[in-house]
Amino acid sequence: MTSGTDPDTTTDTYVVEIDVRLRDIDFMGHVNNATYATYLEQAREAYFQDVFDTSLADIDTVLAHLEIDYKQPIEADAAVSIALTVGELGTASLPLTYEIYADESLAATATTVQVFIEPGTGDSRPVPEAWRSQLD
Repeated sequence: MTSGTDPDTTTDTYVVEIDVRLRDIDFMGHVNNATYATYLEQAREAYFQDVFDTSLADIDTVLAHLEIDYKQPIEADAAVSIALTVGELGTASLPLTYEIYADESLAATATTVQVFIEPGTGDSRPVPEAWRSQLD
């Protein structure tokens, strides 16, 4: 997996190349629909690593929303990339939109929302100010 542009505002797009693995392929010969969510997770992780120098595993967020609209199948030998854009920040939420491409053709669109939480209670907490200033 390789990554591209490091966005510093919510209007920039961050691009990640995804490796299609043999286990991603279903009996029809294309990427299983459930695997798309894993690809989105890989894109989020690359974004957090490159932009905030941290792993999703090291911060207190939860995935509160996931929506995927499938446009066309991704074939086993396709070159897959994901374009990720940050939406308008909420008080505690970080919305992300995605376009998944297979051989430069749009295969799916998606949205996710990460919510920052207090580790002890699970209650939502504000997006850290340092992150907010970097994204606004």
